[in-house]
Amino acid sequence: MTFSAKNQIRMNDEIERLRREGLAFAVATVVRTVDATSAKPGAKALVLADGTLAQGWVGGGCARAAVAKAALEAMRAGAPQFVSLRPEELLDAEGVHPGEERAGVRFARNGCPSKGSMDIFVEPVLPQPRLVICGNGPVALALAELAGRFDFYRMLCAPGQVSGAVPDVEALSDSFAFDTAPGVPRFVVVATQGKGDAAALRAAIASGAEYIAFVGSHRKFAALTDTLRTDGVAADALARVHAPAGLHIHAITPDEIALSILAQIVAERRAGTRA
Repeated sequence: MTFSAKNQIRMNDEIERLRREGLAFAVATVVRTVDATSAKPGAKALVLADGTLAQGWVGGGCARAAVAKAALEAMRAGAPQFVSLRPEELLDAEGVHPGEERAGVRFARNGCPSKGSMDIFVEPVLPQPRLVICGNGPVALALAELAGRFDFYRMLCAPGQVSGAVPDVEALSDSFAFDTAPGVPRFVVVATQGKGDAAALRAAIASGAEYIAFVGSHRKFAALTDTLRTDGVAADALARVHAPAGLHIHAITPDEIALSILAQIVAERRAGTRA
């Protein structure tokens, strides 16, 4: 089966929807076939985060199961997968076991009667990690601007007017009630600097974000911690907060402080990738 222009348009529309909603997915593309196969080179399928093939076609049940498994692994690892689907006789002749990986190629068994072979490239598309910045002062604005070159979906959150303060940043000016999209890496920086510190930090902790930082001195954070503990915020949750925010680079200006914070965020973000 070939992949028509109509199918491509339909898939593009679904991909755009998934991107807007910040959902992970993978695109599987047939790149090579040998002998009889129902899907031909160029055929594509869109695989959702639960392994469901939502759009397109890459073959029958045998191929779909292997592609779904590879797509889940690609989304988990954040790296493409290359799957070679072959009949059992061919795998045995080459001394390869189903599930084995060699030179970046993962082999799978094709149990369909056609006995054809198919190579499939599976590319994950992961949502941008979310960076929520609470505050509208110089440090908050500097961080929102600087982070624009580091592939973050940026949200600037503060009571008062922040719309248009930094290009391409979602501005939330009503309150500190922000949506941090569960399942997406989330980083929250409280840079309110005296304007709603407790409310912003409480919202940051409640969000369950992987990284939370507070812009302020040790003394200021200690006083704020006492207040929040009295209000019922758990001590272990407060202990997770990076305070003062950022790496210690002797930063003084708002831009330097923003740089130190962004460096710490990048270190946290890439630590998971290395693991």
